[in-house]
Amino acid sequence: MGRLRSDGIGSRALRSAGITIAGFGMSQVLRLGSNLLLTRLLFPEAFGVMAIVMVVMMGLNMFSDVGITPAIMQSRRGDDPAFLDTAWTIQICRGFGLWLVALALAGPAAVWYDEPMLTQYLSVAAFSLVLNGFQPTRLETAHRHLRAGRVTLIELGTQATQLVFGLALAWAWGSIWALVVSGLLGALAQLVYLNLFLPGHRNRPRFEPEAARELVQFGKWIFLSTVAGFAAGQSDRLLIGGYLSMSDFGVYNIGLFLATFPIMLGQMVTRRVLIPVYRDSPPFESRANFVRLRRLRLLATSGLLAATAALGLMGDWLIGIMYDGRYAAAGGVVVLVTVLQIPVLIGLTYDQAVLASGRTRNFFALQASRAALTVAGLALGLAWGGLLGGILGQGVAQLLAYPILIVVARRERAWDPLHDLVFAGAGLLVTATCLAMNWSALMMLGAIGPA
Repeated sequence: MGRLRSDGIGSRALRSAGITIAGFGMSQVLRLGSNLLLTRLLFPEAFGVMAIVMVVMMGLNMFSDVGITPAIMQSRRGDDPAFLDTAWTIQICRGFGLWLVALALAGPAAVWYDEPMLTQYLSVAAFSLVLNGFQPTRLETAHRHLRAGRVTLIELGTQATQLVFGLALAWAWGSIWALVVSGLLGALAQLVYLNLFLPGHRNRPRFEPEAARELVQFGKWIFLSTVAGFAAGQSDRLLIGGYLSMSDFGVYNIGLFLATFPIMLGQMVTRRVLIPVYRDSPPFESRANFVRLRRLRLLATSGLLAATAALGLMGDWLIGIMYDGRYAAAGGVVVLVTVLQIPVLIGLTYDQAVLASGRTRNFFALQASRAALTVAGLALGLAWGGLLGGILGQGVAQLLAYPILIVVARRERAWDPLHDLVFAGAGLLVTATCLAMNWSALMMLGAIGPA
């Protein structure tokens, strides 16, 4: 206990990780409760349409990401008011620009997915990009110094606010507009809560050329990396969304909603905790630093693999007891997607070393390789075996990307072969057990065909 109260980087990382994990757990309870209630108030097509809205907005965010958050977290000027204000000013301009692009894309997106109302849904929902642009840099400063407590409470408060509005509007309207408007209200609530309850520097419009140059220099490869990251992480929604009927796509997204719990937790913890740890305790400096990171990595991977095993074993059963018969096929999605993410979980901690060192070009090379493999695996899988083949193709892509990740990790002297070997063996055992116990659920995926 004394060690956890100390101010060393390892202790702060453990405290921050613990708070982040607890907050994530509470967040997912709220998210799951909201999802269960909304599936009873709305209809499967609503979740398919909303998934398209969200993937377009996420794509706009990622295709314009200039790396403000990691830049503040790793820069020596990360606490300088001029640097923070310049970043905030750029962020605001970006938010307005994204909204204008969303307005231009709304019509073509509606035509592509043969969903006329998508034009209105996307135009309104995308205004949240403007609201997000005004978020204060105090949020990034809190992450930089591993102060997760108040940030976690604000995030939970934001989620609870959006949940209440979403349920009330879904009950009153019974339409997709409930999801669209509650998303806007959630973005507004987060902006208000951050400004009221998070201490730190109060941003004002400012543009310092030197700070802007540093942000651009750091962010040019982050921009390309997030473009590649979007292709790797969202290509399934783009390609499968065009392959399935909107109703079947809604069922797929319900399964994906549960299956992504472990990977979302892992990404949140590593993004918020490991960049500061790698920055202050780089593994190439000493054996002690490497050992410290190994301990953190072992704790993270053990917990994530345990969560993956539980979800892979019980995913189909959970779908059966939580959702009605319209969503039965989502059980197979949960099981298969969950176990195919194990290679990603094993190597999840390595890429943060690259961001912490500032070698963003190497990070881009990694993300671009992942994107190319994922899109190819998904497209070939869909052509070969429908939805089941598409999901399997993504899994094969993750395995093929692992050697590239190791090359990048070795350059940072962060690779831990013992860790990877132990958890690869455990992961194979988990995968075989989950697939064997849920074989009938997996076969249901083969019956889902194109629209």
